[in-house]
Amino acid sequence: MIWLGDRRGNLTDWTTQQWVRATGRRVSLSDHPWLDGPIGNTREVGLSYFEQYAAVHNLEIVDSGTRGLLPDFTVLEQDNPCVRDVAKPVRDFYEQTSQYSLDAWSEWCAAFRPFGRALSVLFSKRLQQLNVPLSPLDSARGMTNSVLAMRDRSTGRLVQTAWVRQLRATRNVLYAGSYSVCRIPGHPSPCVKVVFPLPNGNAIVLMKAVAHPDGSLSVQSIGKRFGDPGFYFTVHRGDGTLYARYVASMKEQIHVYAAEPGITRADHTLWLWGIQFLRLHYRMARNAIEHAP
Repeated sequence: MIWLGDRRGNLTDWTTQQWVRATGRRVSLSDHPWLDGPIGNTREVGLSYFEQYAAVHNLEIVDSGTRGLLPDFTVLEQDNPCVRDVAKPVRDFYEQTSQYSLDAWSEWCAAFRPFGRALSVLFSKRLQQLNVPLSPLDSARGMTNSVLAMRDRSTGRLVQTAWVRQLRATRNVLYAGSYSVCRIPGHPSPCVKVVFPLPNGNAIVLMKAVAHPDGSLSVQSIGKRFGDPGFYFTVHRGDGTLYARYVASMKEQIHVYAAEPGITRADHTLWLWGIQFLRLHYRMARNAIEHAP
C-alpha cells in the first residue's frame, strides 16, 4: 500500500476520491443537508470512531438503557400511512435494537466473490469498515451489537444513532454506520439514512420504507437519479461543499419480518448492474429479560 500523507491517505482511497470528484457533482451542504454525515479520517474507522466523533462534535453518547436505530418508528408514517400496519416485532427491533443479539450469514454470487475479496484486501480490513463476510466461517461465531445514541449536549436533542457490529470470529468490523431519518428531493416520504464514514467523506445509503400486507417492512435504496433513494459516495472539501456521486447501478433491499416468537429476521439483497451479487441473512433474537428476585 502506498501512503500519500495524512491529508490524502492511502493511494487506493485517494484514487477513489478522485473518481468521485471527476464523475460526481459539487454541491453545498446548506442546499443539500440530506448529504451531510460523519466523515472518516484517512487511517481507520473501526470500533471507536463514533466515540471520537461525539467528542469532537459536542455530542453526548448514551450507551445505557434501551436504544434503537429509530427511536420513534412512527416518523416513517409521515406521508406513508401504509407503514402504520407494520407488525409490532419489526417496530420493536427498530426502536429497541440494543436489546437484540445478532447472527448473520452470507450468500455470494460466485462470479462476484473475487470482487468481494479484492474489496476486503484493498479497503475493508485496512479501514475496519464494511467487512462483509466472505465465507460462513467469518460469521460462524456471531457478531457484537453496539448501539450508541448521540445527543446534542446543549439542546438534549437526539441527533443520530450509531450502530457498530464486529464479527466475533475475525474481529473485523462488519459495519460502523450512523442511522437517522431525513427527507430527500426525489421521494415524498421520510427515508432511513445510513452513513458509513470513509476517508475524507462517506458512503450514504438512503432507503425508502415499503410496508407489505403480511406486516413486514422493506427498506429500499432503489432509485434512478440524483436526489432519489439510493447509494451515494461523497468527498468533503472542508468549506461546506462536497462532491457527491450517485451510484445508480448499486441497489439494495432489506426485508425485515417477524419469525419465531422472540425472533425477527432480515434478508439483505444487493444488486450491481441489475445482477444480484450478495445476500445477507440476519437472525435477531430478543435478549431474555432478567427479573430481580
